[in-house]
Amino acid sequence: MASSCIDFDRFKLLPLSLTSLSNSHSPSTSSRTLILTRPRCSIPRIGLFLYGSRLRREVSGIIPRTIFLKHPRIITAVARAEPNEEVNKGNSTTAREIPTSELKQKNSQLKKRVVFGLGIGISVGGVVLAGGWVFTVALAAAVFMGAREYFELVRSRGIADGMTPPPRYISRVCSVICALMPVLTLYLGQIDVSVTSAAFVVAMALLMQRGIPRFAQLTSAMFGLFYCGYLPCFWVKLRCGLAVPALNTRLGASWPVIFGGQTQWTVGLVATLISFSSIIAADTFAFIGGKAFGRTPLTNISPKKTWEGAAAGLGGCIATSVLLSRIFCWPTFTLSAVAFGILNFFGSLFGDLTESMIKRDAGVKDSGSLIPGHGGILDRVDSYIFTGALAYSFVKLFLPFYGV
Repeated sequence: MASSCIDFDRFKLLPLSLTSLSNSHSPSTSSRTLILTRPRCSIPRIGLFLYGSRLRREVSGIIPRTIFLKHPRIITAVARAEPNEEVNKGNSTTAREIPTSELKQKNSQLKKRVVFGLGIGISVGGVVLAGGWVFTVALAAAVFMGAREYFELVRSRGIADGMTPPPRYISRVCSVICALMPVLTLYLGQIDVSVTSAAFVVAMALLMQRGIPRFAQLTSAMFGLFYCGYLPCFWVKLRCGLAVPALNTRLGASWPVIFGGQTQWTVGLVATLISFSSIIAADTFAFIGGKAFGRTPLTNISPKKTWEGAAAGLGGCIATSVLLSRIFCWPTFTLSAVAFGILNFFGSLFGDLTESMIKRDAGVKDSGSLIPGHGGILDRVDSYIFTGALAYSFVKLFLPFYGV
């Protein structure tokens, strides 16, 4: 007969009784059962199965309590491991602390985002209402910081590994030129000459550098001038260039004279307010719609954007444009307001995806850390970069009498 044994010291088992059982296979033969036990424990039990000299251990939620022998004798035992209360207590505490700290961090980030978002919104609203040099200088400051962030992204490891970035002095010169473009636009009334002159100066500086000039340096610098300098200038042309009075606007009649009176309310001001508000609505509705119903990815450039969110953003943008057109009585036709909303949405979406592509190639999440909770200046104005040119072209070319 094969022999089997249990290490009582190892599993700390206590014998309680020894009883006789009849063998179902052999009535004449009797067997005895040794019942062992230990105090209860909160962790799963360890069941031991002995088949002759072979030992098998199982640990599960439902653990057998018996140890079977191949021969008539049956030994029943229960082995339970000692719990390490201090370790378990520490693990549970750590598990509770991690979600709590993450939740606090998210709440703090959300508060910063809301506070700074409201501050930026109020400040931008005041600047837009002021117009003129106030609007232009504020835009020039934002353009300068955005250009600095752009050229830092170009010099990042993700992009620089595949191309040669422009020298630092070229990047700084381009940032200054970009900041001067809105000022020259307001002063000269047009931007073509300034852009052409700036492109010529930058190209000559790159060609005359000490090192070997690279085509990638030229293309990244030219795109920086176009993206960070030329496109934002259309907001100056829209806000300050379209000085036709918005005659049907009711707010103009009651507007205080100290703030400019009725003459302050021009087509450029109303169009800028509607465009800015439509972009904010598009971003907000797209975020809410994507969180609630987002299932289908929109593009690989930005995995978090979905078709459902884009549809919600388009609806919110059109609704805001139509609603404000009723308040400002501009444009006079509802179809024009719908078209203006659609144009603002696609301009904001394209600008957002363009900046996302740049950041994706650069291997960064945010373009900078200038605005707490929001990232860099490009992260906040990316939706406005292309929209200004589209809005100005729509009002200038497609609206009869500028929509009045």
